[in-house]
Amino acid sequence: MSASVTASPSEEAAVPAVGRPLRSRLRGLLLVATVALLIAFLIKTFLVQMFVIPSGSMMGTLQKGDRVAVDKLSPWLGEQPHRGEVVVFRDPGGWLPEEPAPGGFSGAVQGVLSHLGLAPGADEKDLIKRVIAVGGDTVECTAGQPLKVNGAPLDEPYRYPGATPCDDDPVGTVTVPPGHLWVMGDHRNDSHDSRYNQLHNPAGGFVPTDHVVGRARLLVRPFSDWATLPVPSTFTHLP
Repeated sequence: MSASVTASPSEEAAVPAVGRPLRSRLRGLLLVATVALLIAFLIKTFLVQMFVIPSGSMMGTLQKGDRVAVDKLSPWLGEQPHRGEVVVFRDPGGWLPEEPAPGGFSGAVQGVLSHLGLAPGADEKDLIKRVIAVGGDTVECTAGQPLKVNGAPLDEPYRYPGATPCDDDPVGTVTVPPGHLWVMGDHRNDSHDSRYNQLHNPAGGFVPTDHVVGRARLLVRPFSDWATLPVPSTFTHLP
């Protein structure tokens, strides 16, 4: 006769030895990936985000294709932009042309990189310029003359060699409204900044301070050109 073994109600069926460890490892990897994505999202939203320079308008300081680290915490804490800072800001209205969002594989990759803070999202319409004047300041931008803020001429070593201060889009004298900024590219002859939009955009050339995403603090790529982006000394002596 053959004997049979019957498990009692208190006993469990045997499970292959490799089953549980594999499931545990997968759950662990999923948890680590989820935490990493959450941390990346929080860093991008509240601390630092990487931005790619899209054009040559900041040449003299930043080249097209450079990557900068932008401090998003300071604006979130209520710190206001200062003269001389290089800032990233949302399009105030009509500064950038409408472009279709990328689709397919490239669109998916951009979406992932955007969530990780390594690239802007397809729906993000941001610009990068230098703050020249803040609310209450008077800017004098006249052809053949140096750029002036509150009557003081600016020595501009950051300006692209050969670029004129205001010759391309001379707007004369303007006063910046409270809660707004006057911004300009370092390559004045290749920058549709406050001057251009003041003359050609019905929305005008002033940027609301609440449109500022953050201050560009570090040039991080290419690694060979790694550098900080301090406020030039010419702005520390303005009245």
